[in-house]
Amino acid sequence: MFNIQFKKYPVSCFLIAVIWYLSLFFNAPKTPFDSMQFIDKWVHFVMYGGTFGVLWIEYLRQHSHANFTKLFVWAWVAPILMSGIIELIQEYCTEKRNGDWIDLMANAIGVTLAAIAGTVVTKMRKK
Repeated sequence: MFNIQFKKYPVSCFLIAVIWYLSLFFNAPKTPFDSMQFIDKWVHFVMYGGTFGVLWIEYLRQHSHANFTKLFVWAWVAPILMSGIIELIQEYCTEKRNGDWIDLMANAIGVTLAAIAGTVVTKMRKK
């Protein structure tokens, strides 16, 4: 089943794997942007919004009619649950990372905006 999904959504699968890697194994280097307030939250927002925006694009390329129930689950609920799971793993299973509920909120906002944009594009595409 994973092979089928990877063939349909290769960029999304790659970006989701990158999110898992960056979230659990990568320690961000110091940058000049570190002094910007909430830069970490903006990174989360862009990372999740971008990844799941790409998922919408790949979905729309693969399907002539949108199944909004599937999209609701796989392009909105599942990414937010994934984000929560990652935050819990960071808090309880890693030594160098800390879980942060505000990161989860930034991720959820990014996913939600991608879902809104995807829904608008889908509705416009029907006309």
